[in-house]
Amino acid sequence: MPNAQRLDTTRLQKIAQAYWESAALMAAVELEIFTAIAHGHDTIPAVAKAVGISERNAERLLTVLAAMTLLSRDGERFANAPDVQRFLVKDGERYAGPWILFTKPRWKAFGELSERLRDGQENRLGAYVEFTVEDARRYHAATYSIGMGAARLFSRSVDLSGRKRMLDLGGGSGAYSIVATRTYPGLEAIVLDLPPVTVVADEYIAANGATGRVRTLPGDFTETPFPQGVDVVVMASNLPQYEPALIRRVVGKAFAALVPGGEMHLIGETLHDDRNGPLSAALWGLNEAIQNSTGLAHTESEVKGYLQGAGFAEVAVHPFVPGVLSRIAGRKPG
Repeated sequence: MPNAQRLDTTRLQKIAQAYWESAALMAAVELEIFTAIAHGHDTIPAVAKAVGISERNAERLLTVLAAMTLLSRDGERFANAPDVQRFLVKDGERYAGPWILFTKPRWKAFGELSERLRDGQENRLGAYVEFTVEDARRYHAATYSIGMGAARLFSRSVDLSGRKRMLDLGGGSGAYSIVATRTYPGLEAIVLDLPPVTVVADEYIAANGATGRVRTLPGDFTETPFPQGVDVVVMASNLPQYEPALIRRVVGKAFAALVPGGEMHLIGETLHDDRNGPLSAALWGLNEAIQNSTGLAHTESEVKGYLQGAGFAEVAVHPFVPGVLSRIAGRKPG
């Protein structure tokens, strides 16, 4: 068979060594390599001096970063790729370095994944059972900039004109509520999240001058009764943390809390209906084994089914962050 493809281990080796790339990116963020280059330290000797490493190690790291297309190289000079320049230069308005480093503490746990999978210890809230205020501060210090970006996208994508009261389930720092109430005058919001998280949310709400528009409600949204008479419910970026039965319960509670004509938006990582990707959604589902929760990755059709099963009409999937996040929305009839 002259046209048969010859099989080798190249693809498997690349997957097995993928953590080398993660390590190179995280080291570059921790050493502020991209910031140094943005400030004109754009040669190997200049980078080495600016960040305090040897020229040999600067050459090693910058060569890898260029091969990863995070840097471009022109002779002896380097430049940041456009996305790197926007998000990984420390004094930039959209700096996302903490988000890049967000999962680094899980490296050890993922290195023990087979043991975690055999162990099988699970509970409804996973690692959040023991979440403290300091845990919440660290978490949102890492995720706040990304959360605000998603919140701005939501408020651009969804017309909340005329809406009066929004319930933000698992709202974390309050980003969605802060941006929505700033964008739509007359809208007030309630962030329902675990008690340690709402302590931190109150800090972000105050820092954004939103105290008069956004308040917090400490609780577990899978169990805590919802405020009644809301006309918007948002549950963003926490779908894989929960199993289908819990999502159905939450969606049913949201339907009961909404006024007729109100709307619910579920935003999260979703699988294709054949469950063959995207990889990012599948990995977030696997991450729940590390978190010891009962959560799973859900397909777009499954999420639509949760809404339809609760009684929502006009249920539809809307692109949000292509290949990463979907927005599935429905309206309460009436």
